[in-house]
Amino acid sequence: MSVVPPGTRHVVLGVCGSIAAYKAVEVCRRLVDDGVHVSPVMTADAARFLGPATLSALASEPVHDSLWVDPEPIPHTALGRAADVVLVAPATATLLAKYAAGIADDLLTATLLATRSPVVLCPAMHAEMWEHPATVDNVATLRRRGVLVVGPGLGRLAGGDEGAGRLADVEEILAVVHRLLSPQDLAGCTVLITAGGTWEAVDPVRYLGNRSSGRQGEALAAEAAARGAMVTLVTATERPAPSAVDVVRVESAAQMEEAVLARSPGADVIIMAAAVADFRPKEPARTKLHKADGVPEIVLEPTTDILAELGRRKRPGQVLVGFAAETGEVRSGSADKLRRKRLDLIVANDVTAPGVGFGHDTNAATLLDTAGTWTDVPLTTKRRLASIVLDVVAGLVSAQGLGADTREAHE
Repeated sequence: MSVVPPGTRHVVLGVCGSIAAYKAVEVCRRLVDDGVHVSPVMTADAARFLGPATLSALASEPVHDSLWVDPEPIPHTALGRAADVVLVAPATATLLAKYAAGIADDLLTATLLATRSPVVLCPAMHAEMWEHPATVDNVATLRRRGVLVVGPGLGRLAGGDEGAGRLADVEEILAVVHRLLSPQDLAGCTVLITAGGTWEAVDPVRYLGNRSSGRQGEALAAEAAARGAMVTLVTATERPAPSAVDVVRVESAAQMEEAVLARSPGADVIIMAAAVADFRPKEPARTKLHKADGVPEIVLEPTTDILAELGRRKRPGQVLVGFAAETGEVRSGSADKLRRKRLDLIVANDVTAPGVGFGHDTNAATLLDTAGTWTDVPLTTKRRLASIVLDVVAGLVSAQGLGADTREAHE
């Protein structure tokens, strides 16, 4: 087993012999992208569906597949003790039966018995197998012992069948794992987050917009939910919502303003990560503008500065975080924005830098808090940046004494 850097979260990813084994590749990739050290363990049957070289290339270390041929002299205890979470996706009926019976005849089942860390099983099999009394009893036994069972879902199965037994969605699996890996430092807090770029109508066909994908706001929402918060995401995108997040979809700056201001009084933390339009057409055309009619004159008017309005309405103890997308040097105006808009934290980035900002899975930013502390975050994944931002937010929440008791007091 490779050495796991201090402070790095560690997941042992078990893969069984199921047609759904290919989805383990995406689970592995996403975990590694989020900074998790992944040790893959494959059963002999899993290799019939997925080449070990694939997981070895994407994971943090090569695939482990044997109790007897491994650089580690006692691989199952080493893996079981080192893991923060043991995840099996997919988990077959055979794996469920062995684990429930305490049988440890290969590396994966031995690791499951050797660990004292949380175990997450994601079953995948045909509906008849999932519904068989033996499988039902095995799952009940494992749940009674504290094992988390995620899924299965309903849908298309191998061979074109339909029914229960489909491996849970990757997003659902990742949400459970991240919750187990994350500190529950926002438990009891209500968090309101915005994402995406607004659309301002020019006519019924066209709009003024920006390049924001909404991914940073979504990453913040997913991370806040993993830390135990009750999260509402007001988003101007149609992207799939993070698991365990209440989603409100909007289009225009006016719609976002209405949705955010209506929910802001009950929020302990508000994070304005959306790229809200500063201007909109004053009088959008009622019918489509045609080229034959000549170049139209579009008169713009300012939209409401939602962040500034939130600052004006900010109640005692509420934590307010703003984002600033810049094109060049990011520090010059950050301190002024922090003060004028009554923010507790501002996150600024240069969206023209390579790999930063709109349309990327990565980001880099500079954070400034009210104590005057600057924190530069080099290029990383948007989920990792979300984690860093929420580390600061959690500290602010703790300092304010927010949580379940405070939330109940102002509901």
